[in-house]
Amino acid sequence: MKKAKFKIRKVFIIAGSVILITVALVIILISPLTKYLLEKHDVKLIGRELTMDWAYVNPFTGYVHLSNLQIFEEKGDSLFLTAKGASANFALRKLFSRTVAITQLTIDRPWVKIIQKKKELNFNDIIRKFTPDSLKKTSSRWHVTLLGTKIIDGEFHYREQIIPINYFIKKVNIESGGKERGVDTISAKFYFQEGKGNGDMKGDFTVNMKNEDYRLAVDVNDFDLEIIRQYIWELINYGMFRAQLDANIQATGNFSSQDSISARGRLALRDFHLGKTNQEDYLSFKKLVFVVEELSPIHRKYLFDSIILSSPYIKYERYDSLDNVQAMFGKKGKNISDVTQQPGRFNLVIEIARYIKILSRNFFRSDYKIGKLGIYNGDFRFNDYSLTEKFSVDARPLIITADSVNNNHKRVSVTFRSGIKPFGEAKLFISINPKDSGDFDMKYVFEKIPVTVFNPYLISFTSFPLDRGTLELNGLWNVRNGQIKSSNHVVVIDPRVTKRVRNKDTKWMPMPLIMAFIRERGNVIDYEVPITGNLKNPKFHLRDVIFDLVKNIFVKPPTTPYREEVKDIETEIEKALTVKWEMRQNSLLPQQEKFVKKISGFLKDNPEASLTVHPIQYAVKEKEHILFFEAKKKYFLLTHHKSVKDFTEKDSLEVSKMSVKDGALVKYLSRNLSDTVMFTLQEKCINFVGTDVVNARFKKLVKDREASFRHYFVKNGTNERVKIYASESNIPYNGFSYFKLGYPGEIPKALRKAYEKMNDLNDETPRKKYLERRKKEAADVSRAEKR
Repeated sequence: MKKAKFKIRKVFIIAGSVILITVALVIILISPLTKYLLEKHDVKLIGRELTMDWAYVNPFTGYVHLSNLQIFEEKGDSLFLTAKGASANFALRKLFSRTVAITQLTIDRPWVKIIQKKKELNFNDIIRKFTPDSLKKTSSRWHVTLLGTKIIDGEFHYREQIIPINYFIKKVNIESGGKERGVDTISAKFYFQEGKGNGDMKGDFTVNMKNEDYRLAVDVNDFDLEIIRQYIWELINYGMFRAQLDANIQATGNFSSQDSISARGRLALRDFHLGKTNQEDYLSFKKLVFVVEELSPIHRKYLFDSIILSSPYIKYERYDSLDNVQAMFGKKGKNISDVTQQPGRFNLVIEIARYIKILSRNFFRSDYKIGKLGIYNGDFRFNDYSLTEKFSVDARPLIITADSVNNNHKRVSVTFRSGIKPFGEAKLFISINPKDSGDFDMKYVFEKIPVTVFNPYLISFTSFPLDRGTLELNGLWNVRNGQIKSSNHVVVIDPRVTKRVRNKDTKWMPMPLIMAFIRERGNVIDYEVPITGNLKNPKFHLRDVIFDLVKNIFVKPPTTPYREEVKDIETEIEKALTVKWEMRQNSLLPQQEKFVKKISGFLKDNPEASLTVHPIQYAVKEKEHILFFEAKKKYFLLTHHKSVKDFTEKDSLEVSKMSVKDGALVKYLSRNLSDTVMFTLQEKCINFVGTDVVNARFKKLVKDREASFRHYFVKNGTNERVKIYASESNIPYNGFSYFKLGYPGEIPKALRKAYEKMNDLNDETPRKKYLERRKKEAADVSRAEKR
């Protein structure tokens, strides 16, 4: 018995050992065999070359692992995919029922390169290889099922060769339960970071493969939109873009219907910049936030808790040819139309714009609500370089707020407030019917605006700048069913035409004569201009304007002595308080010399008296005029083969009259630009002349003005009682550089008498009506000087 038991035990031990050895041998042999066969028949199997360090296959458990897997591009030696490891578990028993069931697929640290050229992708060959032939009448009885799937710390690169695009994401982690036979839905969780930073995106989604329904929840944090920048580059001739995205969105919908989306959550764009360079923006904002309660275009619901735009900045510029928008996107948006007119051409920016258009097309015919709508700390800048000199205006800080915007409300109120730089204020109030944009009431006020800011236009079209005057505009509109009933009031207080600017750039109009007709006796322009008709074809009623013009012809001549007296007194006061400098004027004019002699004599006769001088230099405008002169001068010397020492006073006069927009000059300036995106004449002149030359000339100009002013005080020994403060660079209210004079001690008798006389004149009928406005203007000028 004992021997029998021993033999049986020995048989079991031997059999077990044989089985173990067999299993080990199978595993040991099949793993390198698998590696060999995969690398030998790779092109036949997948259409591409592949390599690996080693393979491990356990045919008894169904576990397969490939180490350091590499798959190359089709017919190429560059890598398409690499992975530190790729593992799969197969359900062996299901093979008997002709089912390849992968219960777990794990890819560790994959690196993938996706290349697109038009519609063709670099992995289309793989898709075609494994896509069943629809022409075959018999289908394979084998089925493939992929269940649990994991991608761990992947890196995916995308390159589009036409635009081109070069973008990647990193730390890609995807986990999915896969899809079983007979089950229509597939779901997954994902996480990844944008390639060049630490912004991330995570979420989960579920897709019904049969009916194409989907559900998505995504959380985005500090995500750099570099991918948008690369698509924008296809649409612009030059420029830079950057922005960050934060979002927390939950959405459902159907892939076959674009407007089927139903979403809620929060979306914020931050640090948005689009402009000429990284330093010069055309459009930017600090943050744009949408808080969505329900967005469902198919059910016509647009319900927002709030839409807030913080610190928007917009700069619009006009050049001699085109403007900054057309210079960037092509004339009339040619770059955009070139892309959109190409069938099958994909551009992510265009597709986003199209999708937003689809989502919003029924907005005003839907149930909509915006609980809080606001634009805060805005800055809108307009620069016009198409004139003989730059015109610039800035609406800042711009604030636009609205109460709850709701289609169920009868009226929605919108308030617009802004400062106007360099001077002025703007206010606008609108009450609109949310169901009808042709039904609204509007009240607007523009005030404290010096007319001198419009001098670039006045010089270009009339040759005559103004050096005094304050503009006010106000009006009230009532619009029903698109029909306008409005009153509009224009007032200009104390406008005054100054000396004509003579050069070939300017057109001529007899502004002094025109002013004689349009100004009223109190030296104001005051007109009512009603507007009626409909919004598409408004009618301007100029009866008040025409009536006042006719009245001025007959009424003003008898009051000429009064007006001349007012003018003389104003001149006397202004002359005693300021010395105005024309652009590039470096010495006193004869009338100014006469006045300075008089003041120096006053100090000589009154030992207790003194004089303070605050030089206010309109540096920006002075430097622009110096720049243009120096550019024309340099061009003149070069084309006339002269040196600087041969430049005569006659030459200087000829250069002054030369048009800075002379075709030959502009062509010469444009020939050798150091920067291809110099669109303004000012930039081209700086490139030609250099900032050092301009700064040196301006510094000398300031020094010469002070020396010219001091001359008569030095001559009669009163210079020690004249204190000239350091020059201040500012934008003067009246549009010219000047010396502001102060009399700390005794005031000159002539000035005191002029003040008294002006007070009497202001109380008379023609000027009394505008007395309060003049006081306000004086206060505005005073505040401007103290800035």
